[in-house]
Amino acid sequence: MPVVPVTPRVRNPPLRWRLSVEKLTAPQLGRVRRAMSGTQRLSDDRGYQRFAGIHGLPLPVYCQHSTDEGFAQLFLPWHRAYLYFFERALRDVVPSVAHPWWDWTRPSPQNKGIPAAYADQDDADGNPNPLFQAQIGDEAMRQARRAGIGLPNVTRRQPGLPGTRLPRKEQVDALIDERDFWTFSNKIEDLHGRVHVYVGGQAGHMTEIALAAYDPIFWAHHTMIDRIWRLWELKNGHPSFTSAFLGTALPPFPMTVAQTLSVEALGYDYAGGAATTPAGGG
Repeated sequence: MPVVPVTPRVRNPPLRWRLSVEKLTAPQLGRVRRAMSGTQRLSDDRGYQRFAGIHGLPLPVYCQHSTDEGFAQLFLPWHRAYLYFFERALRDVVPSVAHPWWDWTRPSPQNKGIPAAYADQDDADGNPNPLFQAQIGDEAMRQARRAGIGLPNVTRRQPGLPGTRLPRKEQVDALIDERDFWTFSNKIEDLHGRVHVYVGGQAGHMTEIALAAYDPIFWAHHTMIDRIWRLWELKNGHPSFTSAFLGTALPPFPMTVAQTLSVEALGYDYAGGAATTPAGGG
């Protein structure tokens, strides 16, 4: 089988540690909030509107999800690239920041499981919390209305409606025990969708794929998905992929599937989810 190398964008990048949002210190959470607030104020290609819009509206839609023919094979690598490039934009604002992950298998007893960092409307200083909600741009809203989506132009959540439930730890453990990558990928996409529906409910943005990425909690949720993939890799190793799959591009990002397979080459890892856990965690 031809070898498609994993080529990092930066040779031997310094390692950043992605931490659980529940374990962020006050200064660490402050950096996340400053970075998110900074990107929300930018109007160029590093801005929040551009990155949130990549996932759905405004068109074109780039995200890789399940289709009528079956689950998309690019779900995990595409979203890893998505997180990576948005994290780079966040670091243009606050150089030391990294995506936090929301462990929804251990939900907060308050706020119907939503972490306080994302549920509080204001921060400790009384300023609007940029992790609570975000504005949606005019063009995305025009296209959403033409598509029959009646949500407002500021994100909202409706968590914990009857019939919805966050995944449990034993479900994630069973996923990580799954040896076949494609089965793992299909099952984790299904689990990820349940979290979207739990958070968004019937009238929240996380339920609507076209607008889901505008909700700031989207990023913590997908970082958790990426973390589970990392845990799966640590237990099961890298499967043998065809050169065609490894060479598949992940538009709009200048990256192939092969370039997503090493988190170290991308310059990050997960505290508590790697072979050794760092002290301090940045």
